[in-house]
Amino acid sequence: MNRRRPVQATQGQQEQRRGAAGRGRGYLRRRPGYAVLAALLVAAVGSGCAAGTDSRTTAGAPEQGTKALAGQPGGPAGNAGAAGTRAAQAEKARLAQAARAVAAKKWGLAGTPLAAPLPPAVKPHITTRKGFEVEGGDDSLPPVFTNVPTKEKIVFLTMDDGDDKDPELLRMMSDLNIPYSAFLSDYLVRDDYGYFKDAQARGVTLSNHTLNHRYLPGLSYDEQKQEICDQQDIIEKQFGERPRLFRPPYGNYNGDTLRIAKSCGITAVPLWSEEAFPDHMEWREEDQDLHPGDIILTHFRGEKDWKGSMPDLVRAVMKVITDKGYAVARLEDYV
Repeated sequence: MNRRRPVQATQGQQEQRRGAAGRGRGYLRRRPGYAVLAALLVAAVGSGCAAGTDSRTTAGAPEQGTKALAGQPGGPAGNAGAAGTRAAQAEKARLAQAARAVAAKKWGLAGTPLAAPLPPAVKPHITTRKGFEVEGGDDSLPPVFTNVPTKEKIVFLTMDDGDDKDPELLRMMSDLNIPYSAFLSDYLVRDDYGYFKDAQARGVTLSNHTLNHRYLPGLSYDEQKQEICDQQDIIEKQFGERPRLFRPPYGNYNGDTLRIAKSCGITAVPLWSEEAFPDHMEWREEDQDLHPGDIILTHFRGEKDWKGSMPDLVRAVMKVITDKGYAVARLEDYV
């Protein structure tokens, strides 16, 4: 069997092997003044234009929003209606970013997160990263990748497992309008499916991270099938949607893993380029830097597992992302 590992075992992977260890809760003091201002700005965004688009694609600074909209199909330059629509969308983007700035202060971020550009009309073609192939594999298997092909300065934030269920995380990410994707292991999630139903209602896509977070290449074909396909069934039953994305525990897999995943509905296997913790980043690439389209891994964990809450984690990773001039985009818009 072909065994694929990341470049080196990260701290997070070692923690996963020891198992999850309870939950932490991170609570922040509310600032009523910020809350009122944010509410007024959000209300303005909601009523400011009749030709609005999805909020995650219009929450950008005016320059970004105007540039993206100008590239869309539309009427001639002299068309007053088209010009009016673009102006309204640009104004909506400006107000949305102003609301995000208020939320960034409320949650103690070092700076306001940058806004992602509009997603592509056609998703990029993704192939398996060189060196991550399986013996006997071909293009019919779900691609395994650590980066999405794009020239935009965007990255994708993903969270694994599902142990720590901090309600502050849900509120924080909604306030900041930062997209992220969840890869769930049922043994950590089953005690509170409602938490992830709330996350799903807020726009989070729930994907497959197996039933019990076992090392898949060490299992038989039937055991792997139970881990992967039974988790597909549970997520569909509990949350109403069958996942398309799958992440094998520890990033380890073999040919059986990919063939089984394909058989029960998986179309892509995103791994990661970086792993984020509340106090540091771990890097796959030698240059230890972000690149357009990088996938960032972190975990639903809290103060019992690391020195920080989930909001602490978000503050730390967003400082790295923003300081390097990147925005967080929604993975499912590109994969």
